[in-house]
Amino acid sequence: MARLSADARSGRARATPRPPEEARPGAVASGRHPIPRGSSATGPEDPVTAHEGPPARAERHRVVVGDARLALVLHLPESRRRAPCVVACHGLGASKDSDKYLLLAAEFTAAGLALARFDFRGCGESSGREDETTIATRIEDVRAVLAWLASHRRLDGRFGLLGSSLGGFVALHVASARGDGAPVVTWNAPSTLEALGEGSGEERPELGVPFFLELAEHTYLEAPRGVAGHLVVQAEADEVVPLEHGVALHARAGDPCGLVLVEGADHRFTDPSHRKQAVAASLEWFGRAFSRGS
Repeated sequence: MARLSADARSGRARATPRPPEEARPGAVASGRHPIPRGSSATGPEDPVTAHEGPPARAERHRVVVGDARLALVLHLPESRRRAPCVVACHGLGASKDSDKYLLLAAEFTAAGLALARFDFRGCGESSGREDETTIATRIEDVRAVLAWLASHRRLDGRFGLLGSSLGGFVALHVASARGDGAPVVTWNAPSTLEALGEGSGEERPELGVPFFLELAEHTYLEAPRGVAGHLVVQAEADEVVPLEHGVALHARAGDPCGLVLVEGADHRFTDPSHRKQAVAASLEWFGRAFSRGS
């Protein structure tokens, strides 16, 4: 993915950081009360441990959206009680089967939450063509997945969204349109796609003409403002979506909101310790949100 840079001169991308202590590396910032990394308001110091083997139960399904069939894997906790569910949205050039989503599935089900991971149309095991993707089609895919999950007998009707990179950008637009305050977590998501619009399709072979035509219309050029229940997880050393994007997203968010900076981490959280920090912060955020809504 091309490097994205928020334009400090543009009112659309400009953000005034919240108090500095909230944005220091390794801190979880929630409103005015940051939680230092290594501590938790709801659990032990390090709630994430390595889980070997598959999660408790996994169901494979196909979700129909338009002419496409989306591949979906639903991971359910061992308990037979109905559970809240987090829907994981991958980024460009990725799929539902990356290591971070498998780790999320293991950790979330161990904590009593369900996790659904799926491939956007044209990606992974889903039908369709990725070069026909747009933000609008990806929003449609997420909505179709949520609608399908809403009738699942093992789920209790409470949903959250987690998106990585462009998947986080898409998740924010879905959350904004739903307007129900359901929790959403973004990992290294851009606050604006303006830099992509300045490139060419040759620089981004996985993107086709429809994507750039949509960008030119400015319909989904910027991340939405005022999304409540948003936790921003940002890699401090992200080489693709720089730190200022995470700061901008935090400034745009509605309350409650939070910011986690993972010190030294790259865009993909390739270091297992960085990935575990991102998973731990996400799990804690969803756990709090679902506890409030129970």
